[in-house]
Amino acid sequence: MVRNVHERLVPGPLSEVGPLLDRLGGPDDVLWPSPAWMPMVLDGPLAVGTTAGHGPVRYRVTAHEPGRRLEFTFDPRTGVRGTHTFTAESAGPDSTVLRHDMVFRLFGATRLTWPLAVRWMHDSVLEELLDNAERAVGTRPARPVRRSPWVRLLQSVTHAAR
Repeated sequence: MVRNVHERLVPGPLSEVGPLLDRLGGPDDVLWPSPAWMPMVLDGPLAVGTTAGHGPVRYRVTAHEPGRRLEFTFDPRTGVRGTHTFTAESAGPDSTVLRHDMVFRLFGATRLTWPLAVRWMHDSVLEELLDNAERAVGTRPARPVRRSPWVRLLQSVTHAAR
């Protein structure tokens, strides 16, 4: 079992930060770091059952609590069995913990591609998303993510393949 967690204390109330989750994959998404990365796209309105994905990674919305929680379950054809979940939790009147929690099992070729490449790109995308959350509420990230040389190489390869 693999667990990958990214979280950030965002300087904004839950009432301001939480609704950003409800915009993921939609036309007014301010969190997902595209065009630098393949965009997250929902195949319909945000609702349980809607399919979504970014690039070849496909999943389905399996839970949604507006402004609080958004859960996706991977399509097993991706080589991943499990979920990735975004949550927003109040950390006081003026701050919110924004978290992405991925719990999954790998199978097939993904057992090799995750540790060699996908994990590194995934981690960068999530940290950039958290930077965007801070920007969306009007603050600058204290330490914006910087892509490592390995991530930049992987990104250039994936962009060339598009």
